[in-house]
Amino acid sequence: MKRRDFLISTAALMGSTAVFTNLTTLSAVAQETPVKGGTLIWGHSETVQNLDMHQTGTASTSRVLQNVHSSIVTVDANLNVIPGLAESFEEAPDGLTYTFKMRPGVKFHNGATMTAADAKYSFERCKDPATGAVNFEVFNNVASMEMPDEMTLVIKMSQVNAPFLARLAENGAGVIMPKDSGDIQGTTPTGAGPFKFVSYEAGNAVTLARFDEYWDGPAYLDGVVAREITEPTVRLTGLRTGELHMINDIPPDRMEEIKGDTTFQTVSWFPLNFDFINMNNDFEPFKNPKVRQAFDMVIDKELLLQGALWGQGKITASPSYPTSSAYNTALVNRPQDIAGAKALLAEAGYAPGALKIVFKATTNYPYHIEAAQILVEWFREAGVELTIEQLTWADWLSQVWTDKDFEMSMMNFFGLWESDFLYYSLYHSTGGFNYRHINDPVIDELVTRARVTVDGTARADIYKQVQQRVFDEALDVVIWFRNGSAAAQTSVGGLDTLVHPNGNALQFHKVWLKA
Repeated sequence: MKRRDFLISTAALMGSTAVFTNLTTLSAVAQETPVKGGTLIWGHSETVQNLDMHQTGTASTSRVLQNVHSSIVTVDANLNVIPGLAESFEEAPDGLTYTFKMRPGVKFHNGATMTAADAKYSFERCKDPATGAVNFEVFNNVASMEMPDEMTLVIKMSQVNAPFLARLAENGAGVIMPKDSGDIQGTTPTGAGPFKFVSYEAGNAVTLARFDEYWDGPAYLDGVVAREITEPTVRLTGLRTGELHMINDIPPDRMEEIKGDTTFQTVSWFPLNFDFINMNNDFEPFKNPKVRQAFDMVIDKELLLQGALWGQGKITASPSYPTSSAYNTALVNRPQDIAGAKALLAEAGYAPGALKIVFKATTNYPYHIEAAQILVEWFREAGVELTIEQLTWADWLSQVWTDKDFEMSMMNFFGLWESDFLYYSLYHSTGGFNYRHINDPVIDELVTRARVTVDGTARADIYKQVQQRVFDEALDVVIWFRNGSAAAQTSVGGLDTLVHPNGNALQFHKVWLKA
């Protein structure tokens, strides 16, 4: 069915509602005793890029590296920070000193035994601008790191950073690498996770092998091969033929079919991430907030959700985790108003036909291409010529992410649960994920103030103000929360352990294959 026909046929569905859950739901999952052995072939929906956990900004890569690395602290199912490679941690009452007691006997994949020196090295490397770490700003307020003994790390802050522990619970900032291993991390990622890196064939597959000395007990699987298959139909075919044991991202138009097929197991959760349409704030038309607001008004988000994602998600005006205390429930999506958008563009000095915009979308996310194709018609009605430029994932990262060479684009963001990661990284003028040239002094002040606000309710209120500012200025057009999903052969066990509490990472430590 063509997209245009689909939109027409689904117009009558807009009044329906759906109920979502934050809990993982399973179908056809048998409770059996795990067995050891076998290599799981995973049809990974995205392609891996930079293998250096500090430098990578992509969920596609970190989803694999989550199994190679461990962080100093982590989170439980309720997103409470709990010990990881540190067996205990303590925050001083004034919030200026953190003391970590490292877990004894932890082995790295290179055979070295972990000490506090490895943690100190890892954090100093992440903080160092020369590293190019995307999470460098986590350590902006770190004044010193000291080791009173070889298993204790004391971090002293120059000022309070209330989200500091939560930021360390994400592998990007909290990962501990062997001391002096930075030079090899981009080609041979080496950590203390349940699987060790074996090989990477660019554009094809990453191979991992069980690390028998993993501190939390060895995995059941002998290994995992993450085969990169971005085309949804090919991925599903591989599952059906048995070539793949498991795939993530069930094709949205086949979701109900696969869930109803008893020859497979399925896992689904809400949300996996949010999607947003990006406008380069350094591109002349988008320097004017009226143009950005008009572009928001062009879009029917519910219809776009149905047409591009087949309803596998829920529209939102805020990118905050939907159950978070920081979620601004007062925000309401701008309704589609083509006439109003044209009037606003005229106020900004752009008559019909004056704006010609290139929309760069990556084939790594096929539904982004489909969304862009739908947008073309709506923008034409508003007097804007939208041209789609399809990019590979590598080219999108190079042009849009690194060089900021784009006018308009679309992307996912997977860091939902931790507000500092979400708003400082994405919207502060120096944030590691701010590829849209956003430079708003109001937001800079708010997200900086949130960091020194210890009271959780007061900090949540600040983040609500940030969301309001992003919405009012239309710095991005937040579209929807997307559902997460995976499907597997019935021979795969332990799928209830697959999804990390952060909703993004897939962890294979306790997944297994039946004999």
